[in-house]
Parts: sequence; C-alpha cells; structure tokens
Amino acid sequence: MNIPRPEHPNPMSVRERWENLNGQWDFTVDWSKSGRARDLKLGNEGYDKKITVPFCPESELSGVGIKDFMPAVWYAKKIEISATDLTGRVLLNIGACDWFCEVFVNGESCGTHKGGYSSFRFDITAKLKEGENTLVILAEDDTRSGLQATGKQSTWYASHGCFYTRTTGLWQTVWLEFVPRDYIKGFYVTADIENSIAVINGTTAGCGKVSAVATYEGKEVGSATAYSCGSFSITLPLSELHLWEIGCGRLYDLKLTFNDDTVKSYFGMRTVGFDGMKFLLNGKSVFQRLVLDQGFYPDGIYTAPTEEALIKDIQISLDCGFNGARLHEKAFEPLFLYHADKMGYMVWGEYGNWSLDHSNPAVTDLIVPEWLELVERDRNHPALIGWCPFNETWDYDCKRQRNSLLATVYKVTKAVDPTRPCIDTSGNFHVITDIFDVHNYEQDPKVFKETYLPLESEGILNDRHSKRQTYRGEPVFMSEYGGIGLAEGCPDEYVESASKLTTWSYGKAATCIAEYVDRYRALTDAMLDNSAIHGFCYTQLYDVEQEQNGIYTYSREPKLDVSIIKEINCRKAAIED
Repeated sequence: MNIPRPEHPNPMSVRERWENLNGQWDFTVDWSKSGRARDLKLGNEGYDKKITVPFCPESELSGVGIKDFMPAVWYAKKIEISATDLTGRVLLNIGACDWFCEVFVNGESCGTHKGGYSSFRFDITAKLKEGENTLVILAEDDTRSGLQATGKQSTWYASHGCFYTRTTGLWQTVWLEFVPRDYIKGFYVTADIENSIAVINGTTAGCGKVSAVATYEGKEVGSATAYSCGSFSITLPLSELHLWEIGCGRLYDLKLTFNDDTVKSYFGMRTVGFDGMKFLLNGKSVFQRLVLDQGFYPDGIYTAPTEEALIKDIQISLDCGFNGARLHEKAFEPLFLYHADKMGYMVWGEYGNWSLDHSNPAVTDLIVPEWLELVERDRNHPALIGWCPFNETWDYDCKRQRNSLLATVYKVTKAVDPTRPCIDTSGNFHVITDIFDVHNYEQDPKVFKETYLPLESEGILNDRHSKRQTYRGEPVFMSEYGGIGLAEGCPDEYVESASKLTTWSYGKAATCIAEYVDRYRALTDAMLDNSAIHGFCYTQLYDVEQEQNGIYTYSREPKLDVSIIKEINCRKAAIED
C-alpha cells in the first residue's frame, strides 16, 4: 500500500538513510489496561484491528474511528533489519504520541516517554537482530486526569463549545534512522545578523571533527570546523547576508559532517525584539497581523492528511492578509514549521496546557521536561518568533494556579532560549512575562475600541483580570479577539429569513456577510489605530467541528471574499514605522 505522509517529517535534520514506518500496523484497544499481563508486548496475539499510522484511532483516516475514551492502545509491526544496519546505531523516532508511550522490540522494553506533543527517539540497536523483528508501541491516555496537557481535546464524551475530538496514541510519523556509532545528536543555530555570522552549538555521541558548510541557492557562502567530544560550538561567517523577512524565507542550506555521519539542515538569519511597545524584526517595526490556527482536520483530527494540507493552511492565511499565526493549544509538527520558515510566516510556539490542574505541584515535573523538549526541537525555526507555554490558566475545581509553576516555566524557557520573547500565560493570569497579552471577545466595536484608548493616552491598561494580574508597562498584544460567528452559506445582506448560527461561537453571531465584514473591520481598525498595541490575533482561521467562527469552513472553503479581509488587515498600523 502507499505510505501515508511519506515525506521526511523533519527537514531540520535529514540523514540519507532513514525508513518511514507509516502505514498499516496491527492494533488493539486495551480497554481494561490488561495488555501487559496478556503479553501484548510480544506483538503476536490479541491484536484485533488494523490501523493506518500516523493517524489517531479516533480519526477517519486511521481506519478505526473510535470516538470513546481509550485508556490504552497497542500497535505492532514487523520490521526488517540487515546486518549492515546493525554495524551502526538504529534510532526509532516518534513524532508524537499522546500521552504515555513505551516501546518494545522483540518483547523487550526500549524506553518510555511522557507527553503528547514533543518528538522523541530511542536507540533500539541492542534489542534488534538480523532479519525480522517485532516492534510494539503502547500508548496510555487519560484526558480527564488533570495531569496531562491535552489542549482542545474534549474531556466530555462528545465535543462541545471550543473542545473537540480527542487524539489517542500515535499522531505523527514514526521512522527509523540508521546512523554510525559516532553521530550528531542535536544542534541549534543562533543568527548574528550584525556580523553576518551563524553560531552552531550541538552535541555528539563520540569524539571527532565537526565541519559545517552553508550554501545559499546552491552557492557556498561559508564553512568552518570545530572539535567535539560530546559538545561543540562553531562560528560560521557568511560571505552573503540574506535576511529572513515576512513573505521571504531566504533560507540557507546547512550540511554538518561528524566522522562518518552527515546531517542536512537549514537556517534563517533574523532577529526579533522590542523597542518600547514596538515589535522588531531585524531591527524594523513590524505589526503582528496574526490569526488563530488550531491545527485540526476533519479527517485526520490532530494530523494533516498530506503535506500539501499544511502548506494550504499557511497559504489561506496569507490570502487573508495575515502575516502569521498563533499555533493554538497544540505543538505543531516540525514540517508545518518548515513551510512557515520557507514562506516567511511568523508563528508563536504554544503548548496544549488545557486540562492541566495548574494548582497541583506534580504538574511541574510532568510538563517541564516535555516543554523543554519542544523548545529544543523547534528553536532553530526562524518563523517561530515567541514562546507561549500556557494559555488562560483558569481555576481548576475552584483552585487557583500555582504562580511558581508559571514563573518556573518562563524562567527555564528564557534560560534555554534567550533570543525570543516568552509569554507566561496568554490572556490570564500573568505572573512574569515579556509581553502582556490580553483576550477580549467584546462584539461591540465602540466598547472594544474605548477599552484600550487609555493605554494609548496614559499608559493605563483596562484589564478585567486586574485582581489576579498586574500590568507593569510591558508591550501589549491583543492575542485573541473577534471570534465572530458566521454560518456557512450566510446571505450577503441581511434579510428577515436569514439563517442564524445554531452552533458555538463567541458572542452574537453575524446574520449576514455584510454584518460580519462591518464588525470585523471595526474591531480590527481599533487595533490598527492604537499606537500602544503591537499586534493582534483574530479568532479564527477556519471552523473546528461545532465552533463556527472561522473565515473558512472546517474543510478550508472560504465563507466570503477573503480579499475583503486582506484589505482590512493590510492597512498600515499606527505603531509601525
């Protein structure tokens, strides 16, 4: 059969020898979590279904389509390993598995991982033999525990409001990498545009010389070497400086060689920062015209059906005049970030923190390791212009958030990556943050605009959560607004018989396209005209299940002429140079 999602899942780190394991696997739901006792780890008996990986069992594309809570699921697949493969190391990579994962090879455990969003890998060489091997993956999931970050996955049986179909188990590509005994374990690139230098820091298994060669559109523009015995740092001067900018990715190709290991990658040259209230890209003021993208798909749920679907989501946003997105309540796959890099599309890196009990001390130990895995995985992407580990940390069973949790995650994020701003918790309740962002779904444009006029004239932020958070003069970002309900097939102009939105949206839905456009324009103008606000994020790009406030339908069809939205969005903002 054809392999679904056959492309390399992470263009940031590509080796010549790799094998995509997507496709049909044996599968079973372990309703009583008795699979260990039944020796499902052997992968021989007890598997009553087939599943198409990398799609979750809730999805249509998986071929399973079970929507109920699944406490545990098991996957089994036969893989062939050659004698040549065993002369080096065989690394099993899992793009993402929700939530707890354990891998078995020929009945023996190779490692475990907690967290539904980050990528991870295990060296499975020691458990393999020449010829046929049995690979088994166990995933355990408990969306309702309060101890898992599950984002917008519903904790009720059915979807409701702004909560949608769940994802259990594997939902990103699974692949093998065949590497030498000595190999490059990881690296990151820091851009110095003032001096036309890229600084490469990384780690290795083994000792030896690391060489780096950068090319731009096929022409070599820089090379350098360093010695590594576990870690290395390379200063790579560039003979040509090409800046990553909005709409222009201008990516450099990068080849790293360490002994017998070669990794192909890329990087972009750009800086982000602030000058007072202004957001700066490469030292120039840029207004963030963002849209909320939740990364759900009708047939794949958390997983895009094709690489082309990822590209389309960026393109339909650009068609509306947005220059980026909040990748909301979900860590998106690296391939999406790659296309954002190529297309010059700004994104915020988020985490699906909803469903967590932010008052529970145990949460810190559960989420910090995974969040740091995400920061380390994605920090190379020039499109990623900021981190946002939490969103709206509402009380959990009437218990308030632990402020120390938010402060700790903010501090460790900045310690690992000081090159980007970090929002501790988007909307509420801020503890320590580089940006004081707010959410406001007020549907009356006059009230909406007047709320933020004192910020412009007196530096006073009207904040409905002022009893729980304190504004200290940080740059202000309207990171959620609008959410105007618009039913599919709404008439152009208001008529008495106009259909009304019967599913979920924020506030009063529009009864016709003309009303929608007028309200969208007035709300957006209020942000563009305020010289103390550096960006907005409109809710949202497309409908998701019952939440119908998208500019596009769930199947990504426009509900109106999007050139109108583009004209509104692209007007120069008061804060821009």
